[in-house]
Amino acid sequence: MDAGLPAGWTIERVRALSGDSSAAPLSLDRLVVVEVAGQGDYEPLRPDVILAFHELCLVRDDGEWFMGQLDDDGSVICWASYGPDLAEAIRSL
Repeated sequence: MDAGLPAGWTIERVRALSGDSSAAPLSLDRLVVVEVAGQGDYEPLRPDVILAFHELCLVRDDGEWFMGQLDDDGSVICWASYGPDLAEAIRSL
């Protein structure tokens, strides 16, 4: 369950920092995109970790954490990068 998380991180630590006891990793078998600012278009991401916090998700792609929303069909639409630090990204939830 902790596979793919940064060194020193566990799902329990993610849950404690986020205050969401139901936070969970999601499978990578889904469409994940990020909105292109000002263009109304999307670019695909290739995440190596997806963490769900109810409808919100944090997605790691190429070392950056993106915030997004889990859609009804299971896809994730991200709107911005929150940087490489998981703790900072979680605090932005």
